Amino acid sequence: MLIDSASSDELLVKVREAYSNASDNPDDSHPFPLGFDFALSLGYPEALLQSLPRASVDRFTGVSNVSVFAEIPAGSTVLDFGCGGGTDSLIAAAKTGPKGQVFGVDFSRSMLSQARAGAEDAGAVNVEFREAEGQSVPFADGTFDVALVNGIFNLNPNRHDLFQELARVIRPGGVLFGAEIVLCDPMDEEERAGLANWFS
Repeated sequence: MLIDSASSDELLVKVREAYSNASDNPDDSHPFPLGFDFALSLGYPEALLQSLPRASVDRFTGVSNVSVFAEIPAGSTVLDFGCGGGTDSLIAAAKTGPKGQVFGVDFSRSMLSQARAGAEDAGAVNVEFREAEGQSVPFADGTFDVALVNGIFNLNPNRHDLFQELARVIRPGGVLFGAEIVLCDPMDEEERAGLANWFS
């Protein structure tokens, strides 16, 4: 989908506002599902979700159970790209263990605040969260062994830049585990033009 820079900026502002509002008011109605029951519906084990801080799980939103099926070797350095409330980051932190490190990146300060609270509650000392947009990740080339992406590309029109940045920060031979919403049929021009459809 082609979108001009002004519309792209407007979209990113609306996405940030929507996710920040979900973080601030997780029990309210939102244009996308979130929380414990939603994560359960995507295949996250109930016992695993119950073991995690509610600050993180109540704000979970994604499209799959990426951190559950991802192969994360002990001691690896992991990027959670679009970490939200930090649910996937905490699961990855347990997999990589005390000799590994997980960095969650998100552009919503409210989500990051909850992610940090969740990590503190869990005692996860090998997790760090940073504020950044996906087109500019604050890490050196080849930093990560593993990257997790749980539904970020469908909400950002600058997908080329996202892929390029991921390719830059993942080391040669590193692995990306991702999940995304995919349309089975093309949208008509009116549907493609509406910002609201990005949350449909």
